[in-house]
Amino acid sequence: MPDKVSIALDAMGGDHGPAVVVAGAELSHARHPDAEMVFFGDERVLEPLLATRPKLREAARIVHTDVAVKMDDKPSQALRQGRWHSSMWLTIDAVKKGQSGVAVSAGNTGALMAMAKFHLRTMAGIGRPAIAALWPTLKGESIVLDVGATIGADADHLVELAIMGNAMARVVFDLDHPTVGLLNIGVEEVKGLEEVRDAHRILRTMARDHLDYRGFVEGDDIGKGTVDVVVTEGFAGNIALKTAEGTAKQIAAYLRGAMSRTLAARIGYLFARQAFNTLKEKMDPRKVNGGVFLGLNGVVIKSHGGTDAEGFAAAVDLGYDMARYDLLAKISQTLGPLTPDMSAEPIRGVAS
Repeated sequence: MPDKVSIALDAMGGDHGPAVVVAGAELSHARHPDAEMVFFGDERVLEPLLATRPKLREAARIVHTDVAVKMDDKPSQALRQGRWHSSMWLTIDAVKKGQSGVAVSAGNTGALMAMAKFHLRTMAGIGRPAIAALWPTLKGESIVLDVGATIGADADHLVELAIMGNAMARVVFDLDHPTVGLLNIGVEEVKGLEEVRDAHRILRTMARDHLDYRGFVEGDDIGKGTVDVVVTEGFAGNIALKTAEGTAKQIAAYLRGAMSRTLAARIGYLFARQAFNTLKEKMDPRKVNGGVFLGLNGVVIKSHGGTDAEGFAAAVDLGYDMARYDLLAKISQTLGPLTPDMSAEPIRGVAS
């Protein structure tokens, strides 16, 4: 466990840029005073923001660059134009060089993944990285991956996702045998895409001492907390994530409208205010903001681009924990015994 956690922050990323990044870093630093915050961005903008926050300023460094990746840049464009000198690249580079334990950015997701994969490279035995999200459930939290790193997945990749998600759950949830489920349109074995069914057959053959695979799960099982790790490809995972966030906002709006409609409703709200505040906190997507890029030789956290200061602080908090408890090393140690031996026959040859 490192004595001091250095967190590299892409100060120019996100819809709101330095204002939210600095404010969020201040909130997170108050909770983790041993952290060093390294801001990569325009010093002329960052210095005045930090000057009004003396405690954060003492624990902060600024690495100047006036080059920023735009939110609408294509990944290939961002990689060509932003390599070596953009705030996003320099944030990742700090992790590559071992100067920081984690990189946090609210910037362009595609560009961040392209740069991170190009510069950090994937871990041995991993074909493609994934974004893993902590998901609030009726039982607590679960891990869902992939939520948007790559579109489409063959059976190999889905198995890799299960292995990485299992490893992360062991560390984050302190579980010896996390339960793993494969997201599908039904629990029947004849349903779903061929790639999903192939992955299901492979996962069933893996030793239960290392991977507690529970089979197919459906969309409503995510919120129920049926399993600790939900595996899906990035297209479906991202839609599920955005749908859940939108539904939470929709229900919150319904409740606000209902509570203010009549005098009796307003009086009732006063008596039940604590219960409604608890519900609001559990439904607030900002509380679980921050996706972990898994499968890379370095820890990168992706914050929602449109988040506010509290949401960005949650992403920084997550990054702090990843670095403080050396998640990368622990995942590497866990991957070895869980990786299936596929040398005997091709994936599609695995018998059911």
